[in-house]
Amino acid sequence: MFKQIINALIGLSLFTTFVNSAEKPLIVGMELQYPPFEMSDKDGTPSGVSVDLAKALGKYLGREVKIENIAWDGLIPSLKTGKVDLVISSMTITDERQKTIDFSIPYAQSNLAILTNKTSGVKSIDDLNQKGKKIAVKKGTTGHIYANQYLKNAELLVFDKENAAVLEVIQGKANGFLYDQLTVYKNWANHKSTTIALLKPFQEKPEYWGMAIKKGNDKLKEQIDAFIKHAKSDGTFDALSKKYLTEARATFDELGIVFFF
Repeated sequence: MFKQIINALIGLSLFTTFVNSAEKPLIVGMELQYPPFEMSDKDGTPSGVSVDLAKALGKYLGREVKIENIAWDGLIPSLKTGKVDLVISSMTITDERQKTIDFSIPYAQSNLAILTNKTSGVKSIDDLNQKGKKIAVKKGTTGHIYANQYLKNAELLVFDKENAAVLEVIQGKANGFLYDQLTVYKNWANHKSTTIALLKPFQEKPEYWGMAIKKGNDKLKEQIDAFIKHAKSDGTFDALSKKYLTEARATFDELGIVFFF
């Protein structure tokens, strides 16, 4: 009888541990300032490609998902301190970032592009690497890193917010804004009368986006990698593309540029 009670208690303990683990929310960090990937509806509800992707991941893992809106430069610190379980925020996998955090396998391919003013005369990245040229970048992005490394002849204008950098181009105060292709496309679509989008890749190697994970959290990384493979095969990424990126994809296809998904 005593042995049966002990076994029952052990079984209850294991069941409770399983239930608590299954019910633990998955905290996902992202900066909700990057439509159509990370943004908020009018009522403040998180929305966009990355939000839907996070929800699909939660469903796959059987865990509730909570989105934490965090400024870009606070995302990696929040991951390292355990404030969030992972980051899904259009983050490029770089060697420098991999020194302190882990990434999933890539889920999207990205390249830098140029948003320029119609009056600037800029037609290529070489046109920006000139004395007297001003390049707007968002702090900490791969556009910022690239400009620092390769465009040393130009003057860099560094901003915390994407829209501030874009405004410099619209007003003709900057000759170009470096960011990923979809962001450049989106801003050109909103300001066709004053800007031009140079979408053709100019980097030697494409960039890839990954979901960022705290170093040592190998179990979650394995689960996320499995989810990404599953989502690529079951139509999840195609559905997200059709929902949010139909016009952009048509433009990319027309130009012969490899699309994100």
